[in-house]
Amino acid sequence: MHGSGQTPGMNTVIHAAEPAELLGTVPVLAGFTPRRSVVLLPFHGTRGRGAMRIDLPDPGGDPHTFASAALQALLQVDDVDATAIVVYSDAPPQSDADRLLPPWAALAEALVEACEGSGLRIIEAMWVTPTGWGDYLDEDAVPRPLDSIPSAPDIPGVGDLSGDQLAGADLPASDLADRERVGRALAELETIMDGHRDGRAGDAGDENPLALMGAAMILDDLPAFVEDLLEAPTRTDSYSCAALLWCLSRPVLRDAILVQWASDEEFGCRALAAQLAFTGQHSELPDEIGDVFTGRGARPDPDRLGCALEVVRHAAARAPRPAKAGALTAAAWLAWALGRSSHAGRYVDEALRIDPGLGMATLIRSMLDAARLPEWVLRRP
Repeated sequence: MHGSGQTPGMNTVIHAAEPAELLGTVPVLAGFTPRRSVVLLPFHGTRGRGAMRIDLPDPGGDPHTFASAALQALLQVDDVDATAIVVYSDAPPQSDADRLLPPWAALAEALVEACEGSGLRIIEAMWVTPTGWGDYLDEDAVPRPLDSIPSAPDIPGVGDLSGDQLAGADLPASDLADRERVGRALAELETIMDGHRDGRAGDAGDENPLALMGAAMILDDLPAFVEDLLEAPTRTDSYSCAALLWCLSRPVLRDAILVQWASDEEFGCRALAAQLAFTGQHSELPDEIGDVFTGRGARPDPDRLGCALEVVRHAAARAPRPAKAGALTAAAWLAWALGRSSHAGRYVDEALRIDPGLGMATLIRSMLDAARLPEWVLRRP
């Protein structure tokens, strides 16, 4: 199982009395138009709890194994007692002896069995292809045209929903000159930081003042530095970008930064102190810090996480290739924390292509494969 995602419960009430109307609401609930996906719509009574998307499995895989993992993810949602299942496939239905064979019928059957076996009520089980849609629960149903699905409801604040689950995951554009500037700044910064670590600070007059400033931002007050980055996520100068890339390539600092962005500057100071103590003295990390990092803490401010994600996306886009992995891993965690697991999967796979041994990226990939989402995404606001 690969990347999955869920949109938290919405305050807006969307009425869907018919199957086609329910299909029309899926892009609003998910935030995009799914492709090659299984979408589970959790319900409590008649009220929806958002949408959970999971990549379609390999065709030769065991549908019951997939269904069991999908069910475990679904059961994490608060108060879920029913679900609707929608399979989005690029493959059209097939015919066999004048009988319609819907796409992924065995997978849908396994999902229905798993959900009913756990006590969940099945509201609908439907399939959608580029040529039509149909009902798994009605063996005699014929495919219906896509234009019979009503347009998505017009919800204030909801933008373009025509893109699929990977829309918006590409890194921002960057030019070669900018990447070279950041690369030079990072090399200068690494020389200064290596000298500081080895106790050979050298003559400040021999160093680039901007590189010295970048080193000072890290050494003097790292939490204040990363907090300031949120004020202008897309307008970081080369040396500040290099300083951030240097930090995100070091797990102790990267983890403290992510915890701060998921909380606040004061908590970030405590997280940094705890991470340094954990590394230097092998002391235990406080549970409250570990809970934030593993998605079990208080619900973060999504706007704050979104700003942080833009900061690291722009840093990754401007980074020399060897320095991209740390920023991509941070982007993967932030996207996961926002419930955008499809985007997280894109970033973590690229990080692992650059550095296959990156422990944090491997951990995030395992969480995505298990369809695990942060508890705060699955809780009602």
